[in-house]
Amino acid sequence: MPAVCLYFHVHQPLRLRHYSVFDIGRNSEYFDSNANKFYLERVSRKCYLPTNKVLFDLIQKHGEKFKFCFSITGVFLDQLQEGFPEVVESFQKLVDTGNVELFDETYFHSLAYLVSKKEFVKQVRMHSKKFKEVFGVKPKIFRNTEAMYSNDIAKTVSEMGFKGIVAEGLSNVLGWRSPNFVYKAKDSDIKVLLRNYKLADDIAFRFSSREWNEWPLTADKYAYWLSSNRGHCVNLFMDYETFGEHQWESTGIFNFLSYLPSEAFKYDNLEFATASEILSDFPVVGEFDVPYISSWADVDRDLSAWLENEMQKQAFSEIKSLEEKVLASKKKNLISDWRKMQISDHFYYMCTKWFADGDVHKYFNPYDSPYDSFLNYMNAVTDLKSRLEG
Repeated sequence: MPAVCLYFHVHQPLRLRHYSVFDIGRNSEYFDSNANKFYLERVSRKCYLPTNKVLFDLIQKHGEKFKFCFSITGVFLDQLQEGFPEVVESFQKLVDTGNVELFDETYFHSLAYLVSKKEFVKQVRMHSKKFKEVFGVKPKIFRNTEAMYSNDIAKTVSEMGFKGIVAEGLSNVLGWRSPNFVYKAKDSDIKVLLRNYKLADDIAFRFSSREWNEWPLTADKYAYWLSSNRGHCVNLFMDYETFGEHQWESTGIFNFLSYLPSEAFKYDNLEFATASEILSDFPVVGEFDVPYISSWADVDRDLSAWLENEMQKQAFSEIKSLEEKVLASKKKNLISDWRKMQISDHFYYMCTKWFADGDVHKYFNPYDSPYDSFLNYMNAVTDLKSRLEG
């Protein structure tokens, strides 16, 4: 019986304001509070509030039969608590039903693992503390930024006490094997849940494409696809902004979500389950061996969305090089700003390669070009360094 695991990732970054060379040494307010509030209000109205309502109504209708998972970044929760408490309450209301499992991740949706393992562990611990404060839970499953994964990452996460970790169902690694099973990470005992990227992307990216030969995608058609899958689990992992933002309400995405459980329950071989239930109910069938860092970002499934071109590499190298001095300063505001500068979106905005999957992120990109993003970021980093020397 395939267990369908719905998992949604929820995040909005802190965007930098226009920070010119004339601001360096004079103004250390790096982030654009007005722009961040504008985007958050828009996405809350179009996605978070209406989708949370749909999911809550589905729980009320189907009871414990309908379950799903969230990961929510700490930096996103901070913004909600500051200006949108009703959205926080709507997430809390869902978690309080007992039908929702929460995943841990880095607090800042950052590239922290690439900075250092010590910084990575610190940010994950910060996130765990935040979840305890806001939701009263301690997650058992981990999802790294954009599902960044490797054998070493899995081992580190296992040593932190997590029972499971999310990864992309990489076809070049799996070969003939299916992502619809539970695997074990190489060199550690942690279990791995693999995203079925084809079925997940049918919703996240292809849902509204009239050029797609399966358009329109209806709940009954999709439920049939799910029922036809072999294996123990079908892991449908995607950005939460899929609903209402990447796929607008006019596409029928909310109706699709509303009817999907009912259509799925027409098949005796389908059920919904949380990640922890899947790890508990199904055996490990093999080893997942990824010696390099993979991700679910764009068609390349690697780090190139953030660290391909020279601008990205230079910007990241600069912020990484400051770790020892920043932490030694013991200045809370400085450390906080440094960590916020690690948010992966900053480097994503500097990306110059073309990839279809990335088009959805243009909704949230405040820059006219990746070069503007790079210059703006480096000006802010220069000021950050001056604060260390001052």
